[in-house]
Amino acid sequence: MSRAGWYPDPGGQPGMYRYWTGSSWSASITNNPAQAAPQGGMGVPQHPGGQQGWNPNQKRRSPIGWWLGIAAIVVVLGLVGWLAIRNLGGILGTTPSTGTNPTQNVCPKQVATTTTPAPAPINDRVYGGALSYPRLGTPWAAPREETRVPFGRDVLTQTVTIEPNYKPNSQWVASVLVGELVAGDGFFSPQQGSEIVVKCIMGVFYDDAEVVRDDKVNKATTVDGKEAWLVETHLSFDIPNLQAKGELAIIMIVATKAESSSIYYASIPDNADQQLVRDARNAMADLRVEA
Repeated sequence: MSRAGWYPDPGGQPGMYRYWTGSSWSASITNNPAQAAPQGGMGVPQHPGGQQGWNPNQKRRSPIGWWLGIAAIVVVLGLVGWLAIRNLGGILGTTPSTGTNPTQNVCPKQVATTTTPAPAPINDRVYGGALSYPRLGTPWAAPREETRVPFGRDVLTQTVTIEPNYKPNSQWVASVLVGELVAGDGFFSPQQGSEIVVKCIMGVFYDDAEVVRDDKVNKATTVDGKEAWLVETHLSFDIPNLQAKGELAIIMIVATKAESSSIYYASIPDNADQQLVRDARNAMADLRVEA
């Protein structure tokens, strides 16, 4: 989403759009994404009668008073600016990160939803959002719900443990998943959706580590006749106590409906069996858009 413009509010306000400057979200929101970009600043108001004439009988104001007045204005403006930045973080649904991975700053927290997805058919496929893939056998675990996907809901994943207990109560896994994107009706295209989702995934799944992205594939494609965008990238990182220093990430955003999108995502650590990469590619090749 490097191009500046109006995009659906990542804070989740229905029908509202927030302006993306090309590098960060602005505080400006609208319900009309066709309107012009917000102004970068405010003009200096002019006195309606022009400059006031000099009165020789008027007492000269002490320079100390002027400096005290200027100091008071600076303090007030600083306080207003601090509050504006603080409130902007609340609007975006994020809190400042002390980590080294800046990609978290454009991503909202997981959006709570009360919508219950329709029951999936019971067969040999895994269903999430409006996508499905053939269920993977051993060593892949049974499908389960995944709640960490940025913008995701109705997400099911299969995993293979690669490094158990690399830190207390945590394991590093290879994974394949499908699900719906809550903001899918707001992404103007699968390509624009893929840009922000990839950045958000980098900010969610890799602890507080810096992640270096090296795209291998970034192109338009189709799934079951639906417009889609595929990103295949190698992510490098250095996480304490983790042997894996990188992994393959595959992200497919599919415009599954007129008003929403779905995601296929796979991540295979570099130190995993390469058969898992083939499994992930086979699952992607057999993706199906469900009515």
